[in-house]
Amino acid sequence: MRVLTELEAGMAELSTPMRVYVAAGRFAEPEPDLPELAARIRTLLAAIAADEAWQRFLPGYAPPSVPEVCAALEPVETHEAASFLAQVAAVDVLWPSHRHLPVETAERAADGVVSLLGPDASWWTNHDAGCGAVNGLTPLFDSLLAGTNGEHFALALQIADD
Repeated sequence: MRVLTELEAGMAELSTPMRVYVAAGRFAEPEPDLPELAARIRTLLAAIAADEAWQRFLPGYAPPSVPEVCAALEPVETHEAASFLAQVAAVDVLWPSHRHLPVETAERAADGVVSLLGPDASWWTNHDAGCGAVNGLTPLFDSLLAGTNGEHFALALQIADD
């Protein structure tokens, strides 16, 4: 229970109103894998679509199916997860010179989250590192990092519209 409480607190530090949405929790399913993580991502996307601030930008939007979310995900090396998570939380996806959080705050919270999930955690993003493209999960600009250790999960998604 301590891990879940600390994980939720760490992710809450990384969220910012109307821009960086987070979720953390514990899987109920036995031996969860990528489809269960994708289902949690889909739930987060549904929450964003239901947010009054984004409804006008997402008319008629329905989150992609679990298989579509899985197809949009690319692995992230564990040693890159903390810096990627801090970037999703702190650096604006459209205007990189703008910060949603102080870099030090984002780095400290991201380090804590990655540490809680442990060195054997799996991390996923909707960024294709090979070509630099983003496999959008919404019709807007979005940036996701999702991690799991097979028991707990942590999600951060920044969304923007230009």
